[in-house]
Amino acid sequence: MEKRSILHMLDPMPNNSPFDINMAMDAGFDVLMPYSNVKLDSVNRLTQDAIFSRSPAGVKRTGIFIGGRDLGLAIDMLDASKQAMVPPFEVSVFADPSGAFTTAAALVACVEKELKSKHGKELKDCNALVFGGTGPVGIATGIIASLAGADTALVDHLSIEAASDVAKDYNRRFGCSLKGACASSDADKIQLVANADIVFCVAKAGVQVLSSAVLKEAKQLKVAGDVNAVPPMGIEGIKRNDLGAPLIHALSSQGAVGVGALAVGNVKYQLQHEMLKLMLQTNKPLYLDFREAFIKARNLL
Repeated sequence: MEKRSILHMLDPMPNNSPFDINMAMDAGFDVLMPYSNVKLDSVNRLTQDAIFSRSPAGVKRTGIFIGGRDLGLAIDMLDASKQAMVPPFEVSVFADPSGAFTTAAALVACVEKELKSKHGKELKDCNALVFGGTGPVGIATGIIASLAGADTALVDHLSIEAASDVAKDYNRRFGCSLKGACASSDADKIQLVANADIVFCVAKAGVQVLSSAVLKEAKQLKVAGDVNAVPPMGIEGIKRNDLGAPLIHALSSQGAVGVGALAVGNVKYQLQHEMLKLMLQTNKPLYLDFREAFIKARNLL
């Protein structure tokens, strides 16, 4: 009789995400074991408890999911889990804190697709701004875009020092080339978007970040992506289902187009589902984070 599949869900927060639990069940895991308030120094013990309690056949039906909200901590927990493996007792591990890795991968992949199809450009040809750039999804979006070659700035609405500190931290971690920027007023935003080819908006839900007045000054804008599904939209004029629709308020000579939250969300949902399924289907252990998520998102599109 085949052993039941088990996903151990490690989360440093007080509660595991219901979204992740639903996704894991729908992907086909038989048993979900959520753990909250998990500390980094507990990951080694939890991992080895998970692998040594099952035979090599059972290990293939076992996985570890890492949640939380802190991207750096999630990567550290993934690395700690990987280091705890003792082949052939080795399981797949997937880190996706706050869904940030899969959301960011879906967003960048959708924008990249429209950039290529509408403008014949690659990410490496472009300047990109990430509004809401110091939050989990913003940081992940910036890292992915930067590693793909875009000249990328993380934009904070209060402090350039905060944005620059985050950029430096993740540049050290992943070898990207992020910069920090601040936009606390429309005047600041106008100055920034004047030279932007791409705008990613991943700010707080229900907050309009870029108004029509700002967009009119985005003269070289090509693609704008917004993950906010709560009115008002983060970027005025983008509709939730837009995927390459003209951005009506942008007077860019480039023919700017928009990507909306539901278009991104559809890819994100498929992406997380496929990555969770992959953990059940693989014959060798996988260690999955934003890098693998972006590759998979590109393939989905």
